[in-house]
Amino acid sequence: MSERVGRLPESERSDWTELDLLTREEAHGRLVEEIEVVRNRLGELGEGDAAERDLLDSRLRALRSAASDLLGS
Repeated sequence: MSERVGRLPESERSDWTELDLLTREEAHGRLVEEIEVVRNRLGELGEGDAAERDLLDSRLRALRSAASDLLGS
C-alpha cells in the first residue's frame, strides 16, 4: 500500500506527461510519405471507384496543404 491517497491508477493517468512531439520537419516527412500512399492508391482505382476517388482527392489536397503550411512554403 505504498500508493498515495487520491493518486490515479496508472491506467487513468494522462499521456500528456510523456509528450513525444515531432519537429516540423519530422511531421512534414510523415505527411510526404502519406501523400505518396494516397497518390499510389489513386493510381490503383478503377473507373467504378468515383466516390473513393473523390474522397482520396480531398484527402490529398488536405495533406498537401498541411505539408506546405508546416514548412511555410
